[in-house]
Amino acid sequence: MSRVKGRAQRNSVTDRPNRLKLLLRRQSRFARPLAWGALVACIGLIGVLTLHHAVPGGALEALRARFGRATATFGLRVADVRIEGRANTPERLLRAAIGVKPGDPILGFSVEAARERIEKLSWVGHATVERRLPNLIVVAVQERRPFAIWQNQGKFVLIDRTGQVVTDSNVADFRQLPLVVGPGAPEAAAPLIDALVARPVLQARVVAAVRVGERRWNLLLKSGMTVKLPEGHEAVALERLVSLDHEHKLLERPLQFVDLRLPDRLVVRARTDAVAVPAKDPRGTPARNPA
Repeated sequence: MSRVKGRAQRNSVTDRPNRLKLLLRRQSRFARPLAWGALVACIGLIGVLTLHHAVPGGALEALRARFGRATATFGLRVADVRIEGRANTPERLLRAAIGVKPGDPILGFSVEAARERIEKLSWVGHATVERRLPNLIVVAVQERRPFAIWQNQGKFVLIDRTGQVVTDSNVADFRQLPLVVGPGAPEAAAPLIDALVARPVLQARVVAAVRVGERRWNLLLKSGMTVKLPEGHEAVALERLVSLDHEHKLLERPLQFVDLRLPDRLVVRARTDAVAVPAKDPRGTPARNPA
């Protein structure tokens, strides 16, 4: 009885697989190869995408271009190029440096090469280029901020706080910036300009700061007076000048120069005609460089 009972259980109707189970068993024979194929394809795609961040050039560049054209047929094309952070960089030059436009294959160019081209533009200090699949390029630029105008040998350029030249174009649009003159002025300008900004009453009188011997500064005032500052102690001398002007109206006097280079004495020289001659803005004519 136990043998018959066991055989009946193995051949029972409830033990037979239904149609769904049979179908799944048949499909499982093909699912495993397909899964491996998909995995290999994904690995290959990751490898190719990695090439887009490698150094461009030669066979790699050609491979990137061919891959970009191939994937473009599946809709991987640039729909928009979004630019963030641009204020002074000419947009035409920036888009030319990006090197991609709507309709181009989004995988057909190097984001690293685009970044390097963008950072060669004079206004750009740093840039990032992102490829956001399936169709967006995002470019973010950090522009260098003009800090002063530098006049040297009759030419005017914008410089940033570190003294690096930003551009020599459209300098007149930044006439409100401080003017520094002479060799060595850009690298040394920041501490002096900061000291003047902290003393706005004095800053308002200054036309230009002239670098002397690449070691110290002379200030050219609107009245035509020259203020000679000591080397490395500009802030202390400027505070002394503000105090003298407050007590004795020194800057109102018809003086040719005020020499503050010696900490224990003040040297002044009156104008021979005793009439103050207003100084011209050197941005119109080359500035003098008095010793």
